[in-house]
Amino acid sequence: MPDKTRIIIDADPGQDDAVAILLALASPELEVLGITAVAGNVPLALTETNARKVCELAKRTDIRVFAGADRPMMRRLVTAEEVHGKTGLNGPALPEPVMPLQDRHAVDFIVDTLMREPAGTVTLCTLGPLTNIGLALAREPRIASRIQQIVLMGGGLFEGGNVTPAAEFNIYVDPHAADLVLRCGAPIVMMPLDVTHKALTTAKRTKAFRALGTRVGSAVAEMLEFFERYDEQKYGTDGGPLHDPCVIAWLIQPDLFSGRYCNVTVETCSELTMGMTVADWWGVTKLPKNVTFMRDIDADGFFAMLTERVGRLG
Repeated sequence: MPDKTRIIIDADPGQDDAVAILLALASPELEVLGITAVAGNVPLALTETNARKVCELAKRTDIRVFAGADRPMMRRLVTAEEVHGKTGLNGPALPEPVMPLQDRHAVDFIVDTLMREPAGTVTLCTLGPLTNIGLALAREPRIASRIQQIVLMGGGLFEGGNVTPAAEFNIYVDPHAADLVLRCGAPIVMMPLDVTHKALTTAKRTKAFRALGTRVGSAVAEMLEFFERYDEQKYGTDGGPLHDPCVIAWLIQPDLFSGRYCNVTVETCSELTMGMTVADWWGVTKLPKNVTFMRDIDADGFFAMLTERVGRLG
């Protein structure tokens, strides 16, 4: 068996973050070195708690969870309780976690891990605002050349935005951190709304999780049923987009996705388009290419893989 992909998951759980974490923990191809929490979908006190709840749901209390930034680098925090519920994990009744929160700051853990491990052996999987990664790069710029790759959920081009007409939530919450990340020089794969809006949690797909007959499968179904209600009303679709698991799925089965290598920059000045990801899909500028920007997904294949992997966490 080839060497495992070693990852740090940076997240703001969030139901879709939770499903992404479960997918990673169910996948033997991946080694989760730690989970770092950031403020985003809900405040930090809830996201770090939710990360531990998910680890306990998966019976993986060996995973270390670190709390990171409680606000963006330069702007006030914007949250999304209207989507995720007051706790961020509304849906299933998950008990308060018993496993401890690590006493180190997430940014210290990220920097120390990247500086300690051999260069090019640790991938950062970012599922929320990029504050922790931006702070890590600002504190220790040398980590940029040591990152194997950054696979992130964020941005949009043809789909526009989901929190403003121009901006996707994760990038909008901390555009200055996103700008630092996109300019850092590390290999970057971006899962924008263009992809995630094609990965819809239809009734049939959600039913398949419940049909697993396991506690984890039922919890995932309950998360998705709560999470999708907002976007079903917003977009008029059967099911809502399942954003964050696309990051983990790409690491496991990259042929589910297609896109192209192009330049992507982030708007940090205009309030009208703050957080917009400007992707040069058609190559109309001479700006250097810095992101593999995904556009399409085999949604049926994605959900088949996701359901099978969640079923392993019985």
